Amino acid sequence: MHTVAVAAFDGVVGFDLATALEVFGRARLPGGAPAYQVKVCAERREVDAGSFVLRAPWRLDAVIGADTVIVPGTADLAAPASAPLLRALRRAAARGARVASICVGAFLLAEAGLLDGRRATTHWAAATELARRHPAVTVEENLLYVDEGDVLTSAGAAAGLDLCLHMVRRDHGAAVAAEVARASVMPLERAGGQAQFITHEPPAASGSLAPLLQWLASNAVRDIGLDDMAAEAAVSVRTLLRRFRAQTGTTPMQWLTHHRVRRAQHLLETSDLPVERVGQATGFASATTFRDRFKELVGVSPSAYRRTFSAR
Repeated sequence: MHTVAVAAFDGVVGFDLATALEVFGRARLPGGAPAYQVKVCAERREVDAGSFVLRAPWRLDAVIGADTVIVPGTADLAAPASAPLLRALRRAAARGARVASICVGAFLLAEAGLLDGRRATTHWAAATELARRHPAVTVEENLLYVDEGDVLTSAGAAAGLDLCLHMVRRDHGAAVAAEVARASVMPLERAGGQAQFITHEPPAASGSLAPLLQWLASNAVRDIGLDDMAAEAAVSVRTLLRRFRAQTGTTPMQWLTHHRVRRAQHLLETSDLPVERVGQATGFASATTFRDRFKELVGVSPSAYRRTFSAR
């Protein structure tokens, strides 16, 4: 039987750990037999999970011998990683185990060196920090999960469910995974390439461009070009581009698009304006341009975003 080892450690996020236990523990083969043997493994018998104490039946040697290893997230990214756990993860990967992380569990995989030269994702709020700490990792901050074959990573807590179901589907087919999804009352299909829902705040600037950014925000509904921006800032277009990149890390037009998309997200959440009117009200030249830029940044169409987040 396929053995799934779920790592437990002080500060483990209980939801992430329970996600793996529920998905793999509920999976049944067509005849009704369990699809997996699931083991909770830890360096010590008792694990401090913050709001509760967990008793782990298995030690870390079960991680080394498992077919699949799941690493949940940690509540404190500043806490040092467990050296014995990192060694166990390396040994498990070396002997051919499939290793996967949920949410910020990706930091432990990266610390173990298992993500070097690979694509990976994590919770969007921690993606920049993962990239900073581990430059050898290609961080895909917008994706629900990334499957690199023997190493898989997922975004926030709900994306951990998507990833675990994806692995069940890989192992035993869509019918088995569909039964687990039905028992968990969640959709089977949310592809890994789907974007995380991120609030797209444009980068701020505290230097000489701050007045220009305020002007752009106030006039974003207008048809504004680089010449207009340069004139407002009283500099040449070339100087504007150089200063903008230095102070915000992006280009003027990209900043303006991010601002417009963020405003559109707010209107989609709080108003009943038709999608075309939302595009017009946020400064996009056409409904097609609005839909294209919105999906490019958010990962779903404006209509799909409204269905998910509308407060009306």
